[in-house]
Amino acid sequence: MSIDSLKGQLPDFAKDVRLNLGSIANDDSLKEQTKYGLLLACALASRNAEVAAAFDREAASHLTPEARDAARAAATIMGMNNVYYRFVHLASNPVYKTMPAKLRMGVIGSPGVPKTDFELWCLAVSAINGCGMCIDAHEKVLADAGVTQEVIQTAVRFAAIVQSAAIALEAAQLPAFA
Repeated sequence: MSIDSLKGQLPDFAKDVRLNLGSIANDDSLKEQTKYGLLLACALASRNAEVAAAFDREAASHLTPEARDAARAAATIMGMNNVYYRFVHLASNPVYKTMPAKLRMGVIGSPGVPKTDFELWCLAVSAINGCGMCIDAHEKVLADAGVTQEVIQTAVRFAAIVQSAAIALEAAQLPAFA
């Protein structure tokens, strides 16, 4: 499955999502590896097998095996970190903020792709997963590295579109009203 076939599966109530997916395909504001790694990481974070398969297939001709693994690692490590740090951020008891995480996160320091690509992918996945603490941390790293606000906003916009496609496909599975 590709992005085009995914668009074809979206129901009429998700027309805006279909159009937004089309805009992703034609958007050249990000470098190729940045864009397709971002889309793959977000698709995996959506936890929808059809969406993940579509974006994995789309990314196949645009990513090296190392970049594909890095995108998968971004989705995976943020799956762990977003749960943990969202808890730390939301818990009323301040003691959790002082405790060591004791979570292995070596891939963040050595992702196998340029650090800004990996950080952008982590930021987008964190937006999908709703972890404000991680969003702030990754946005700061990106800003400090000179990544523009427009690029950061584009990454989060792409994340929103990918997530909405996953939700639309799931919503389409609901039985019709009698």
